[in-house]
Amino acid sequence: MTAFSLEPAQLAWCAELRALAAERLRPLAEKGEPGRVNRALVAELGRLGLLGRLFTSGALDLCLMRESLAQACTEAETALALQGLGAHPVHAHGTDAQRARWLPAVSDGTAVAAFALSEPGAGSDAAALELTARPDGPARWRLTGEKCWISNAPEADFYTVFARTTPGAGARGATAFLLPADRPGLTGRGLDMLAPHPIGALDFDGVPVTADDVLGEVDRGFRVAMGTLNLFRPSVGAFAVGMAQAALDATLAHTARRDAFGGKLRDLQAVAHQVAEMALRTEAARLMVYAAATAYDTGAPDVPARSAMAKLLATETAQYVVDRAVQLHGARALQRGQLLEHLYREVRAPRIYEGASEVQRGIIAKELYAHQEAR
Repeated sequence: MTAFSLEPAQLAWCAELRALAAERLRPLAEKGEPGRVNRALVAELGRLGLLGRLFTSGALDLCLMRESLAQACTEAETALALQGLGAHPVHAHGTDAQRARWLPAVSDGTAVAAFALSEPGAGSDAAALELTARPDGPARWRLTGEKCWISNAPEADFYTVFARTTPGAGARGATAFLLPADRPGLTGRGLDMLAPHPIGALDFDGVPVTADDVLGEVDRGFRVAMGTLNLFRPSVGAFAVGMAQAALDATLAHTARRDAFGGKLRDLQAVAHQVAEMALRTEAARLMVYAAATAYDTGAPDVPARSAMAKLLATETAQYVVDRAVQLHGARALQRGQLLEHLYREVRAPRIYEGASEVQRGIIAKELYAHQEAR
């Protein structure tokens, strides 16, 4: 179903991405070790030119890439997204030297990036950071504390790290640092999570950083974090839409061929209505994702609210659609290695990371009331 008046060239590009994901990326993903960075997969994304597009594409193109890849290979989609999330602050706020050092290596798939924001006691509350950057001379600091649930940790080559430089200042006292993984005092460990992606914790024991490592301005790191999340939140929704579409496609095929009660499953009204509801919600989520991405690309004033709405609706929709698909497939969907078993594990996390659903509702309400007061 064509959505949001996409141009024929965009639709053809999406079809090409789905084919590349199925033919070239999925075999590499299947050879990867669960919970570890799949560097062969990242390198292939670089060879295909997809990583380089992270820094030349707008939000809508990013959504189209993530949705298309997710339909055929969620591991490839996630590898692409994590490179973008970790490196976008360097692209948007880095110095010429920082960009020259890291962005070409990210683009060709030889350097793995990570976005280190979450902490055990802060979660989605970016203003409650406790990783401390203590002064260590003029324009020098030492990082002490912990980050947790960081994608690509501890195997990334560099991290965009957010730390508190001014105690008690809330969102106004955090700074973003570009931190190479080989800095003394930085250690990490992998975490065994539900989904098979590389996720870990990082420990900072007096890790040295200087003014040359700052991304943007000192004490203005919250802007770096929120700017990155406003761009990537709609594309998290696109990832979710891609998973929902994959589950819907599998359900259409299954219910059309499965014999049950003297006919096909699709002939049962209860089944047909569920499939219709799955399609309805998927298309509605897709439209909201594309609208939010277009708002970002055109510089609309309501990007934070639209981004939050898109992520919220799409991730909640994907959870519903994948769950319905499992129910309609029955026990076979729960067998290890089956598509829906894989999606069932994948679909849960996006409702939490980059701002949980509850956080998105808070953002939406805050923006609505701020708009009302400004009238």
